[in-house]
Amino acid sequence: MTSVLESIGSTALEQRDSSPGADITGMSDAGVPALGIMQDGRTYFYYHHTAADTLDKVVPSELRENGAAMAVMGYALADMKNPLPR
Repeated sequence: MTSVLESIGSTALEQRDSSPGADITGMSDAGVPALGIMQDGRTYFYYHHTAADTLDKVVPSELRENGAAMAVMGYALADMKNPLPR
């Protein structure tokens, strides 16, 4: 997985004992394996959940990178010989 992600500059993997994101904490706390993307969030809350949170704020290159990272992680999980432990 890391060799594929390196091509878009995604080189860091970090295993955590906590949820990778607030939206999936309940599932993670229930033992469902969870993956998230570590990204530069310095501007995330400029618009998040405000009236200005509209599609025109999306940076196309960042959306492509996030989509690619999630697709690679999903493929790697689906291709694993054994499922992740719970």
